[in-house]
Amino acid sequence: MRTYIHRQRAGRWLAIPALVSAALALTSLFSSLKAIAWGIPFLVFMMWLFGSLTVTIAHGELQWRFGPGLLRFRVPLAEIRNARAVQTTWQDGWGIHGTQFGTLYNVSGFSAVAVEMCGGRRFAVGTDEPEQLLGALRNAGVAL
Repeated sequence: MRTYIHRQRAGRWLAIPALVSAALALTSLFSSLKAIAWGIPFLVFMMWLFGSLTVTIAHGELQWRFGPGLLRFRVPLAEIRNARAVQTTWQDGWGIHGTQFGTLYNVSGFSAVAVEMCGGRRFAVGTDEPEQLLGALRNAGVAL
């Protein structure tokens, strides 16, 4: 049974790889460095892969996946010790990487929910509706 589902789209942040792709295409047209054009398919793939982040609470788990679901993650709700709304900075970036909150999974904006697991693992999941996600965790039985 699904108790929460929300998809956040990368939106305007996809403009960055799109502009880089356009610059690579133009550069490859006017230079002898045709190899530059090989970067375009990679950037298009990254835009497809990280174009959205879907967060779900279902079947006793907090689940999240990027874009079409090639990268998906899940943790049991019973193992969540604490969760809180946090703000990331432009320095924290977007994608999947280490930050002050542990591993950050996000595609857009600066809002996230930082989670601490019973075993000490920490991570943060980006969302444009952190209070709704925290409410859904509480409704699913997570004591916050």
